[in-house]
Amino acid sequence: MLNNKLIEERVDPRIIRTRNLLQQAFIQMVSENGFHAVSVQDIAERAGVNRTTFYLHFPDKYALLDYTFGQLFRQEIDKRMTNVYRFSTEQLRLLIITVFEFVFNITSHCLVHEPQFETLIESQVKKQLQAYLRTWIENADIRVDLETAATAASWAIYGLAQQWSHEKKRMPVEAFADRVLPLIAANLGLAQPA
Repeated sequence: MLNNKLIEERVDPRIIRTRNLLQQAFIQMVSENGFHAVSVQDIAERAGVNRTTFYLHFPDKYALLDYTFGQLFRQEIDKRMTNVYRFSTEQLRLLIITVFEFVFNITSHCLVHEPQFETLIESQVKKQLQAYLRTWIENADIRVDLETAATAASWAIYGLAQQWSHEKKRMPVEAFADRVLPLIAANLGLAQPA
């Protein structure tokens, strides 16, 4: 994800603008009509582009949905995290809280209320979490298998976010994050937070 951000910054601004237009049109139309009622033609028309332009950016509306979940998660991380490149226990706690709240919001109030799309959300969140965690592990010079630690921690964070978001009597997100923080830190090979 961090590398994607650097790559995206080098992309032609017109491409970024067109993708943003498509994404905004898509979000509006899905909110109004539901995912299945929206066609590629509808999205293109609302965005003010033709279908050919849509297909230059996305193979279908499912790819746009996947991209949108990734962008929404990335925006949430960028908005909340103060220094995404440097590890601290507080940054890890904040990352956990951000994931928990994102998963809860996206699965309960947002774009698509259908369970089959949870796999797209899961894929995007885990992929981006792994990138953050790999960067943190590398910068902290922790002696663990980088890929295994990042994968285990990202899966644990996402799984715990799912558990928390589906509980009928949810404890406050901060309290739950404090409860699971030592487990996640251990997955990353970090000293248990004080």
